[in-house]
Amino acid sequence: MKTITDHLASYAAYHRDRRNILTHLVGIPMIVVAIMILLSRPTWLISDFILSPAIIVSAVAALFYLKLDIVLGVIMTLLLGLCVWLGSHVALLETSLWLAWGIGLFVVGWIFQFIGHYFEGRKPAFVDDIMGLAIGPLFVVAEVVFMLGGKKKLHQAIEARFK
Repeated sequence: MKTITDHLASYAAYHRDRRNILTHLVGIPMIVVAIMILLSRPTWLISDFILSPAIIVSAVAALFYLKLDIVLGVIMTLLLGLCVWLGSHVALLETSLWLAWGIGLFVVGWIFQFIGHYFEGRKPAFVDDIMGLAIGPLFVVAEVVFMLGGKKKLHQAIEARFK
């Protein structure tokens, strides 16, 4: 299994231009929120607990992130929980508003992505490796942590692969 360094370095290879990274800092959270909104509408009541596809997807993703790195995994788990919470509230809106928010954020988020890759001059990472779709949100969180001076060894290990 790939390490966090392997995953992030592979993804970072497609994201070297600062403008591309900045568009991802906006676009990827929009896409994640959109997905959680759209996956929050179908629900099942199981022993007084409401379960939705958003909760299931977030739980599986959180476990994946936690297995890669505890600190970043905890941050991702908290952010995914926030996205599920937001998604569940938007899912209570009338159908047209729920779809407008979900689809709207999804489309605009992808527009940001493709603008970034125009600057980069390279296709998105997920085109070559579908895992890029799961690593993208982790990459955004890691980039913010790196910008704030955290996880220096991980950042150096990733950057060392490009020297």
